[in-house]
Amino acid sequence: MNSSQQAAGHAAENRRPDAAAQLNSQTQPGVYRAMIAFLIPLILSNVLQSIGQLAGAIVVGRWIGVDALAALSAFFPLFFLLVSFVIGIGSGSAILIGQAYGARNEEKLKTIVGTTLTFTFLLGVVLAVVGGIFTEDILRMVGTPANIMEVTVNYARIMFWSLPVMFLYMVYTTFMRGIGDSKTPFYSLIVSTVLNLIFLPVLIFGWLGLPECGIYGAAYANLISTVITVVLLLMYTHWKKSPLRLDASVRRHLRMNKEMLKLLLRLGIPSSVSMILVSLSEIAVIVFVNRFGSSATAAYGSVNQVVSYVQMPAISLGMTVSVLAAQSIGAKQTERLKEVIRAGIVLNYVIGVILMIPIYIFSKNILSLFITSPETLDIAHQLLMITLWSYLIFGHAQIISAAMRASGVVLWPMIFSVISIWCVEVPVAYFLSYHTSLGIRGIWLGYPAAFIVSMILVYSYYWLAWKKKRITSLVQ
Repeated sequence: MNSSQQAAGHAAENRRPDAAAQLNSQTQPGVYRAMIAFLIPLILSNVLQSIGQLAGAIVVGRWIGVDALAALSAFFPLFFLLVSFVIGIGSGSAILIGQAYGARNEEKLKTIVGTTLTFTFLLGVVLAVVGGIFTEDILRMVGTPANIMEVTVNYARIMFWSLPVMFLYMVYTTFMRGIGDSKTPFYSLIVSTVLNLIFLPVLIFGWLGLPECGIYGAAYANLISTVITVVLLLMYTHWKKSPLRLDASVRRHLRMNKEMLKLLLRLGIPSSVSMILVSLSEIAVIVFVNRFGSSATAAYGSVNQVVSYVQMPAISLGMTVSVLAAQSIGAKQTERLKEVIRAGIVLNYVIGVILMIPIYIFSKNILSLFITSPETLDIAHQLLMITLWSYLIFGHAQIISAAMRASGVVLWPMIFSVISIWCVEVPVAYFLSYHTSLGIRGIWLGYPAAFIVSMILVYSYYWLAWKKKRITSLVQ
């Protein structure tokens, strides 16, 4: 070993105790503070994203027309499918970045950033080209109605062309969460949402002397606001001297590291597959629901609106646990890893109960914000009473799965998710609704059944296998 290698080795050794000392200095109350500080901007980001989507749908639906809204809706499942893969890759990179950041291994962190950025950008370019050329064929395959085909094709092409920059924005905000910064992605989302809401009417209606773009203005507004936000985000990270800034040392790693790419795909693909299968299961469930008529479909939609705000903190807690657990693993802090898991479980029940109590008490008042028909309101109320409590179990299983994913165990959580959804939720919903007197209530019983089975499977693996493993960093 030459002198420069020895110096690098000593520097690496010196970095690790610093990280260990920093993480070890955080007592259990410190873990709670770190978790809550990360969690709040994350939840607010999800809420803001929902509000932005809702506002866009209102503008398009009310001021352009039902066909325009239908065109957006027709493209959304395909768009979600494309985005799901990148979200999965992003979650894999967040695990690696969390571990590298916890170990204070900046060189490895930049390798992860460079590889992920290059891969996702190239993927975006390929999808933009292929999607742009075969847009109409793809939309015919997914059964887009003929009366909105032309509009949907033109809208979809603009969205396909915007994929490279959108993918960069998505993974970059994921990087930031990986180093424990959930505030900057939240602030960037505020900027993006505000810009989108400003450009939306201007481009749709042709204000300020600009051409009137109609529905395509929604796609252009989304693209322009994302580009501006990415530029501002890169400028901000450079100004703050963030370890994620695109300086010369990161640009050197943009060539993609083959071993890192393999690891990234190994971690990311199972998450992507899980998301895609979950979305497909929702399609199966809505088919069951539609059998009971429009009142049942409306009740399903309204209950989903309410439940999404209960589910959102549980999903955000899972992401929080994943990031803090990855940092603990990177810093070799086994005790802190246990505290992170424990704190996540406690917060899941505390936050869940706080949200659920007023919903149970005022359920009909809340549902009446979405529903005016007494018959539909009664159906929705019954469904909410059946399923709401089970999201505490959902959140608990999410936290254990997140901790396992943070250590690099991603295949088993995906398998458990697939089993609980496709071997429990969908069959139970089908059987109880079609072959018993429960009717639509049987569909909703599929959710608690799936969550309970998921909890049993996750905890079985957790106690019998994962806790006995020697947890080591993937980026040493």
